Amino acid sequence: SLKEGLTVFRDQEFSSDQGSRAVERIAAVEALRRYQHPEDAGPGAHPIRPDEYQEINNFYTATVYEKGAEVIRMQHALLGTEGFRRGMDLYFDRHDGQAVACDDFVQAMSDANGADFTQFRRWYAQAGTPVVSARGDYDAAARTYTLEFAQHTEPTPGQPDKLPLHIPLAVGLVGRDGGDLPLRLQGEPSQGTTAGEPAAARTRMLDLREAKQRFVFVDVGESPVPSLARGYSAPIRLEFAYTGDELVLLAAHDSDAVNRWDAAQRSFIDAILALAADHRATRPMALPPALAALAAHLIDDHRSDPSLIALALQPPDASYVAALEKIIDVDGIVAARRFIIRALAGRHRGALEALYSNNRSTAAYSPAPAQAGPRKLRNVALRYLGALDDARARALAVAQHDDADNMTDAIAALAAIADSDSIDRDDLFARFEAKWRHEPLVLDKWFAQEAGSDRDDTLARVKSLISHPGFNARNPNRVRALVGAFAMRNLPRFHAASGDGYAFVTDQVLAIDAINPQLAARIAGTFELWKRFAEPRRGLMQASLQRLAAAPGLSPDVNEIVTRSLAD
Repeated sequence: SLKEGLTVFRDQEFSSDQGSRAVERIAAVEALRRYQHPEDAGPGAHPIRPDEYQEINNFYTATVYEKGAEVIRMQHALLGTEGFRRGMDLYFDRHDGQAVACDDFVQAMSDANGADFTQFRRWYAQAGTPVVSARGDYDAAARTYTLEFAQHTEPTPGQPDKLPLHIPLAVGLVGRDGGDLPLRLQGEPSQGTTAGEPAAARTRMLDLREAKQRFVFVDVGESPVPSLARGYSAPIRLEFAYTGDELVLLAAHDSDAVNRWDAAQRSFIDAILALAADHRATRPMALPPALAALAAHLIDDHRSDPSLIALALQPPDASYVAALEKIIDVDGIVAARRFIIRALAGRHRGALEALYSNNRSTAAYSPAPAQAGPRKLRNVALRYLGALDDARARALAVAQHDDADNMTDAIAALAAIADSDSIDRDDLFARFEAKWRHEPLVLDKWFAQEAGSDRDDTLARVKSLISHPGFNARNPNRVRALVGAFAMRNLPRFHAASGDGYAFVTDQVLAIDAINPQLAARIAGTFELWKRFAEPRRGLMQASLQRLAAAPGLSPDVNEIVTRSLAD
């Protein structure tokens, strides 16, 4: 993780300097939540610096790489840009050309800045995603706002007891008009920030070190809405009881772009979980007013970065939302997410069509942010409209594909109607495949779109594509594009109540294991959370794992995943 976590962090910083820092950061956070948080919640949870392993190939994980980068980022946050650079300079002076361990890196950071990182080192040894629960209390008479925090980390295999971590938590207070409020902690001198200072000056980095801590802000003239973990300052799961209106306020006005996006995501998540509960209770579903208002504001926002609006308008991945539940309800989550997308598309159809039209570029294609942002927003609008699955929406997608001068727009057109049962969809997918069948990287995209479709016949289609002339089980990217996309990204079809999806993936893991054990182990990991599913899925996933465990000649890579998953 020292090598790879630092490399991922450097790549993220370079990409942020070259493009949009907010967009790059949101992409990193979204990927961490989608891939790494489930690792922390499963039987394979491990620290970024594991103490032991059975098969080293199984440690090419999101924990080692992406969470490792977040641990580097936290040191940057605690030390500041100059302090972090001092630490890096000392690290190279001491260790250039040497074999180096994680402790050597942390020691250089500590020595170069006179910082005590004793407690911080627990991030390297302790597995799991910390949960930080927060609550706020405003005292109008005293003009104080108190934030109370509690941190805990759930037990993970081999680590039943967790110690408090040193968590850097960037915090701002947002007024009811959407502006940042001055921040002064109790006991500090009064010459803090002024109204003319930039928003960045109104973000405070709080050091959470104890299981429970409180911070009191003084001279707070109104009851604020807290903006917590700005920039996603630590790889945690943050819990705060925001109201729907408060999330709309943050999504519309928070000066921190990551938290604007996160507020929108929280609004979607709250709505999906609530409607999933309605689905379980066979109650009719209705679009929550706060989410409808949030979507209307985002669609009508012509001043913000189009890339940010596009990211905020996209509902979170169904698998991520499902994993937030203690007992995973596939049917409820899928039904609720489908309902919300279609309801928003129907309610805001005219505005979405205008958004789509207004963000069309007539200039020659360029990957520069000035074009990439509007293109991203336009394609999000098309994805919503495609969910309506009528002739008008499908015609938009087909026309975009046929007029596209870049692969982003062409693939977005496929994605917009991938779930449709129409002849338009089948014709478009066939024409795309015929045009690009001799371009391996493009064909991978086509396979992934087929595997990710929400159609009832997707599994049958995926099975047939195993025999496609362009499919090659010895090509890891092709296997990831078809089998991996189906198992890892298609929540409703992989988790079909019949168990057919599980049986297919189990067959594929056994076949792939003879060719590429590392890839087979990664796909087998899709069964790791089986204990959190209700019946019949729980029993069906367990049976798949037991079939894998009984297979003769199973590789150490897959055997470790299966054994760990089946363990009590």
